[in-house]
Amino acid sequence: MKRGLFVDGAERQAGKTYPLYHPHTDEKLADIAESSKRDMEEAISSAEKAFKNMKALTSRERADILFQSATLLDKRKQEAADIISKEACKPMKAARNEVNRTVQTLRFSAEEAKRLNGEYLSLDAAEGGEGRDAFTIHEPLGVIGAITPFNFPLNLTTHKVGPAVAAGNTVVIKPAEQTPLSSLLLADIFTQAGLPAGAIAVIPGDGPALGEVMINDERVKKISFTGSPEVGRLIKSQAGLKRVTLELGSNAAMYVDQSCANELENIVDKAVAGAFMYNGQVCLSTQRIYVHEELFDLFKQSFVEKTKNVKFGDPSEEDTMVSSLINKKSQQRVLDWIDEAKKGGANVLTGGQSNRNGVLPTVLTNVDRREKISCNEVFGPVVLINKVNDANDAIDNINDSRFGLNAGIFSNNLQQAMKMAHQLEVGQVLINDVPTLRFDHMPYGGVKDSGYGREGVKYAIDEMTELKMISINYGR
Repeated sequence: MKRGLFVDGAERQAGKTYPLYHPHTDEKLADIAESSKRDMEEAISSAEKAFKNMKALTSRERADILFQSATLLDKRKQEAADIISKEACKPMKAARNEVNRTVQTLRFSAEEAKRLNGEYLSLDAAEGGEGRDAFTIHEPLGVIGAITPFNFPLNLTTHKVGPAVAAGNTVVIKPAEQTPLSSLLLADIFTQAGLPAGAIAVIPGDGPALGEVMINDERVKKISFTGSPEVGRLIKSQAGLKRVTLELGSNAAMYVDQSCANELENIVDKAVAGAFMYNGQVCLSTQRIYVHEELFDLFKQSFVEKTKNVKFGDPSEEDTMVSSLINKKSQQRVLDWIDEAKKGGANVLTGGQSNRNGVLPTVLTNVDRREKISCNEVFGPVVLINKVNDANDAIDNINDSRFGLNAGIFSNNLQQAMKMAHQLEVGQVLINDVPTLRFDHMPYGGVKDSGYGREGVKYAIDEMTELKMISINYGR
């Protein structure tokens, strides 16, 4: 099967292709278009021309397109889940969940398209402002460049496309090399839903080469990127005055205090799911767990027992939770980091070994803060559990990180939980939830090396529009 690039409302073939393989079975899935820099330039030109038509659409028309896209995707949800499961090696249950979330994200986007409101300003609050009224409106920026990751190839792409369309922008997608099929499906659905030709493009191929064209082209008014901090810094340095949103890395942490003894099993269940869901290849994956010394041994024992019951296997099987990692390079990196931690004194309580192209669910303890497995983003099925003396000790450990995306606190002491929430250096604090929690309409983004700007439909729209003020002098 050959799959091309999507430009001007249709898929077309490219001069070169590259093979796409299933990460778990090594089965060849398709030959994918290896788009050229010229292809990217043509897609941007097409999107720029289509912007006039997009901007002319009413709020209702944009909302209708988004609602219709949600309906069409819902009808094709098993097809979409199959695509995600194969190209991203995502367990089927998680793939279906991603499709359902994507439908919801499209509906949130449709609703926000109708709520793109400005505000009234009382200019007579200023001296000399008598006889004047003013109001603000939100205008679309133009062409949005979306550089998307492999781990949520449909929903994270929709988190860029949905708000862009809701605001009246056009969008050019550069999908991850491993997961272009989900973006092509999304473009097809939007086109069927009535999006003007050229308003969405999908340009698969080499990330650095195509991304450079997108970043340097003045017709692209904003870059929305999800990926590594290293690439995020490069984009920020090259973008000039172009707007950017950067959703980067994390090594999300959670704390369990001594007041939670009666809820320990429930908390462990949530933490195991948060650590190992989709092989740990989730930006919000629970990577570091700090447990009060009074509960540490009980928590650790229960966590290890439940981890041993996590099924590793083919992602197409319904009860698989962990499968192969996205590529062999990632597998080797995770194994190397585990070995380094062991040499540094860490104890492997379970896992730590390869299986097929993946890594078995792994639990470590006594991990030094300076180990890569603690201070960097592992992006694999690995979690560390360390003992802490109290909440202050937990705050110190959690904040000792270059990242700051999400943190979770389990406590029945509201005063302590709120104190921690204010002191933790993260973008979101989840009290009595694991840090892996995300709802698609909440503001989402981090501090430090975790990123710049916010996603979440309403908040993404704010960053994809220009605020314009209009005043009326009626007292002249």
